[in-house]
Amino acid sequence: MATDPTAARELTRAAVSATLHCLTGCAIGEVLGMVLATWWGWGNGPSIVLATVLAFFFGYSLTVRPVLRSGLGLRRAVRVALAADTLSILTMELVDNGVVVAVPGALDAGLADALFWGSLAFSLVVAFFVTVPVNRALIARGRGHAVVHAYHH
Repeated sequence: MATDPTAARELTRAAVSATLHCLTGCAIGEVLGMVLATWWGWGNGPSIVLATVLAFFFGYSLTVRPVLRSGLGLRRAVRVALAADTLSILTMELVDNGVVVAVPGALDAGLADALFWGSLAFSLVVAFFVTVPVNRALIARGRGHAVVHAYHH
């Protein structure tokens, strides 16, 4: 079965865009959560939970806000965000946290340590590359971030 190379490029471009959107929300939540938890002296488990909760919050928020501007009510906008972003954020968070946990000493590093920031940045880059194909598959099926585009003007 032959595929249209232009359509394939557009699909990949859309997936990269959706993943960058996801990465933005996840990065805000991850960085804020890890910084706060480290500053507060929390252990590894609570740090990961806080960072993940904040990543989902900011990820969904970045989708809800423009959907609300399109005229949808809050309840419907939240449903659109959940449908559009859940699998993408989940994938990104699993990979991101898995990488941070796998880097020796990363969870014990302080805010002034290069290991703290380096492992966090590295984990987000790895998560981005793993999540692009997930978003590509979702968009190809009319799911994921493709759902949000109906509300962009």
